[in-house]
Amino acid sequence: MEKISPIGVFDSGYGGLSILKEIVQVLPGYDYLYLGDNARTPYGTRSFDIVYHYTSEAVRRLFALGCPLVILACNTASAKALRTIQQTDLPRIDVKKRVLGVIRPSVEALASYSRNRHVGILATRGTVASESYSLEIAKLYGSGEFYITQKACPMWVPLVENNELAGAGAEYFVKKYIDELFQSDPLIDTVVLGCTHYPLLRELIHRYVPQGVNVIEQGHIVADSLKDYLNRHTDMEAALSKQQTIRYLTTEQPDLFASMAGMFMGKKVEAEHTSI
Repeated sequence: MEKISPIGVFDSGYGGLSILKEIVQVLPGYDYLYLGDNARTPYGTRSFDIVYHYTSEAVRRLFALGCPLVILACNTASAKALRTIQQTDLPRIDVKKRVLGVIRPSVEALASYSRNRHVGILATRGTVASESYSLEIAKLYGSGEFYITQKACPMWVPLVENNELAGAGAEYFVKKYIDELFQSDPLIDTVVLGCTHYPLLRELIHRYVPQGVNVIEQGHIVADSLKDYLNRHTDMEAALSKQQTIRYLTTEQPDLFASMAGMFMGKKVEAEHTSI
C-alpha cells in the first residue's frame, strides 16, 4: 500500500474545518489529515505559553502521522505559537518539514480589498491581545500604512459550537460587536474575520456590517496562498501524497465531532479519536 503523506490541518476545535473545506476545493488532488483538539478548546482565552505547548504537541502528532506540511488553521495558534514553532521547533524536529499559518495570507490580501486603509479585525480575545495582525501589517506594509481597529468577539465561537446560529442570542451578539467596532472607527471599509468559526455567522455579519464594506473570510485566501506556496516549493509538493483522502481526528468524542464537522464541511464525515 502506498504511503500516505497528507497535508495536516490543525485547529483547537471545529473552526479550521472552514479552512480545510476551501483548501480541498482549490487543491482536490491531495490527501488531508485534520486534527481538532476539542478536548482542550477553546484556545482563545489561554496564555501564550499554553497555546504554544498545545499547538506544538498537535504539530508533532501530525508529523508523526506522516504530514510533511501542517497548516495552523486557527488564528489563535497562528498568533501565539507559529513563530516559535517555525524558529525553534522545526530546526530540532526536521528541517524539511513546514508549518504555515492563516494570518500572513490574510494580511497580504488587505491591499487588494481596502481602499482607504481603515481595517477592522474581528477575532478572539487571544488573537486581539497578541496584536499579531497589527504587527504583521506593519511588517508587510510599514508602520502607519493602515489604521487598524480590533474587536474581540468572545461570544461568537460558543454560539457556533452550540449550533445557535439563527437564534436571538446570535443576532444580538453579532450586532453588538459589529456596532462597537464601527463606533470605534466609522471609516472602516474592510473587515477581517480573524477566527475560522466566524464564516458560519456570515449571514448575520453581512446583515449588520455597513453597506459597501468588504468582509474578508480567510478560507479561500489561505487556500490560494497554499496553492501558490506549493507551486513555488516543488520539493514539498512532490513529497505530498495524492489519493484524494480526508481523515478527521479529534481529541474528544468522535461522534460529537462528526456531527459538528458535517455542518462545517457540508457533508457527512467520520472521525476518529486520538491523543496528543
